[in-house]
Amino acid sequence: MKLFLPKQHGAWAMLIIPFWLGVINGGYVWQDIPFFIGWLFLYLATYPMLLLFKKKKVQFYAKWTIIYMIPALIMLVFPLLQRPAIIIFGLLMLPFFLINAYYTSKNKDRAFMNDMSAIFAFAIAGLASSYLGQGWLKLKTMIFPFLTSVLFFMGCTFYVKTMIREKKNDMFKWISWTYHLLVVAAWLFSGFWIVAIAYIPSLLRAYFFYGKKLSPLQIGVYEIINSALIFIILSIQIVTLN
Repeated sequence: MKLFLPKQHGAWAMLIIPFWLGVINGGYVWQDIPFFIGWLFLYLATYPMLLLFKKKKVQFYAKWTIIYMIPALIMLVFPLLQRPAIIIFGLLMLPFFLINAYYTSKNKDRAFMNDMSAIFAFAIAGLASSYLGQGWLKLKTMIFPFLTSVLFFMGCTFYVKTMIREKKNDMFKWISWTYHLLVVAAWLFSGFWIVAIAYIPSLLRAYFFYGKKLSPLQIGVYEIINSALIFIILSIQIVTLN
């Protein structure tokens, strides 16, 4: 049986980076492994679940929702037993899921607000994994991994749109360039120079790649490299603060 997998390849980075930054910030516990597996299957389940709102191939999408949801719920029992209050983070994700469901039902999956909603939902997973390790949330946790992840993936959204759907939109180009520059400047002025360095590759690729004839595959490969860089550098920052 051929697996039914999400087509949004960029979402894999959003699935991985916030979660494991949260683990680094909160401290590793063995429940992080089943938690991540459960989080992975939950993501796989929400993809066909959202497609149910298109009201097409309902039986097919319902089948795959159940196939992925069962192991997700089983694996998520382990972090829930360790920290019962962790269910709060799942509840915080629900409004963003409903926003995604709305845009899916309207066949507007590429809408900017739909992208933003997904980004916030994935970033909340970083709060959850951090809470699992340390049992509480503090200001540093809101910055690492939540805020850093939101800012990074918002930049990725701007950049990808300027390279594909908005590549002839000069206003969107300037929005992207200004955003990336302001993010680096803000981290520098706040004293987090290591974090500022982490966002510099995003700034450079937003500027120098704009207008270049890159295929979606090439754009994707460069984004994987950029995601790996920011994860490594942000991890260094978190470790130094700990």
